[in-house]
Amino acid sequence: MLITSISCKKTTKDPAPVTPDPEVEVPSTPYKSLNYLYSIQGKKVLAGIHNREPNATPARWTEEVKTVTGQYPALWSGDFLFQQDNINNRQKMVDEALKQWKQGAIVNIMWHACNPANSQPCAWDDGKGVMSGLSDTQWNELLTDGTAINTRWKQMMDEVSFYLQFLKDNGVEVLWRPLHEMNQGKFWWGGRPGANGTAKLWQLTYNYMRNTKGLTNLIWVWDMQDFSSLTADLKNYNPGKEYWDIAALDVYEGNGFTVAKYQAMLAISGGKPIALGECSKLPTAQQLMEQPKWTFFMGWSELVFSSNTNDQIKNLHQANNVITLNEMPGW
Repeated sequence: MLITSISCKKTTKDPAPVTPDPEVEVPSTPYKSLNYLYSIQGKKVLAGIHNREPNATPARWTEEVKTVTGQYPALWSGDFLFQQDNINNRQKMVDEALKQWKQGAIVNIMWHACNPANSQPCAWDDGKGVMSGLSDTQWNELLTDGTAINTRWKQMMDEVSFYLQFLKDNGVEVLWRPLHEMNQGKFWWGGRPGANGTAKLWQLTYNYMRNTKGLTNLIWVWDMQDFSSLTADLKNYNPGKEYWDIAALDVYEGNGFTVAKYQAMLAISGGKPIALGECSKLPTAQQLMEQPKWTFFMGWSELVFSSNTNDQIKNLHQANNVITLNEMPGW
């Protein structure tokens, strides 16, 4: 069992928290933020928080972290979402993303998308919303160019690409995290292993947004949930290393941040950055020292504050191996 907490007070604000090791080759990518993640691997971890709906207040939980810890997290996350009011406020969400980028944060955006076989906007779980299903026939139609469901999915991608293009035009690099928790069968896109399953939808989405829409500012985050089948899932849902830049794991299972999960992510990463894509219970600084290749953790909005004490949240953000916004190098 890992130590449950550690408190290491920071005494200085270091604008360049990591000095690259000259003996370790850091890949050079077209992305400043991705290069930065490579540079901190094995040394430090970015603190992050997701800002769930409403998009009318796209920094609500970022501000809550500041209230509790005295520092802003280094990673800000938003969501394009699926309800009408949140769709209407997508511009407000990406305006916040631009603001966060200018302040030196890493920007992460995800998309709880409506089912393209049904209607948009949609609900969360009414049999037709985000947590709905597709028949095998509908799934094959989704993956077949020119069909009604395939065309609808491309139209939906066009809608969010407008805002991602806005960010590209303003120089913002985005950790792009669509189709998250691919091994989660409760989402319409998830739970289909194999070459013609969710991995193929990921490839279609990647090719359309990168090659057709020209969104070369996206850093693709391939994301899985920590089910007991994780080791097999990482193989059965992998779209191919050329289709993703970061491998992320959402940790919600009761056994937490185990060595087995960490080793499974390292094994599949091929040296690319790994991250804790979502969690309610935060890791401790000691756990992050013992699993040093995680490059960021992203707490899930309100769950962070119901699953951790204020002291636990504060201690983590004040630890020497955790980077907050004031320590980021700037873009």
